[in-house]
Amino acid sequence: MTQSTATLVYDIRDCRYLNITGRCTLRCQFCPKHNGSKQVHQYQLDLKRQPQAEEVIALLGNTADFTEYVFCGYGEPTLNLATLLRVATEIKARGGSVRVNTDGLGNGFHRRNILPELATCVDSLSISLNADTQAAYERHCQPKLSGAYAALLDFIKLAPHYIADVQVSAINGLEGVDIEACRNMVEVTGAQFKQRTLGVVG
Repeated sequence: MTQSTATLVYDIRDCRYLNITGRCTLRCQFCPKHNGSKQVHQYQLDLKRQPQAEEVIALLGNTADFTEYVFCGYGEPTLNLATLLRVATEIKARGGSVRVNTDGLGNGFHRRNILPELATCVDSLSISLNADTQAAYERHCQPKLSGAYAALLDFIKLAPHYIADVQVSAINGLEGVDIEACRNMVEVTGAQFKQRTLGVVG
């Protein structure tokens, strides 16, 4: 598969999703890509390289046709930060709304606080918490970065200070995860809690 035939944008309901990287800071055991599938609905999201901003901008379409643009694929979008910021800035300039779905490890990966940069062009964040303890997180998510769980919790605490709409999710059905404990952890930060269902993607 060449990058020209790769799925860089895909539509679900009234949102356009932007697939800008196949790289990730986690190896979540519940992620379909670790079980042989890189498909969401009818879209194959496998990427051989990270696309440049102009490639994605060319596929944005009319912002009036979409409720929001969502950076989300089978990789962590903040790992292709330059493209994310450039494309999101263009969407905002055209009057569109931008959401980023993230594992919350961007600060750890880049070794700096990236939230001020995101705040210039991102309307909302969806952060995956996934577990209420470090042990459960490491078991289910298998992070590649040391200190990942502490970095994630710090990102969740910081995010509402920069971006008004922050949702933090956990998946009901993961063994050893207390959903209500996750809810309590999230709500004290000022973010909204979102419960997801194991096996439901997109």
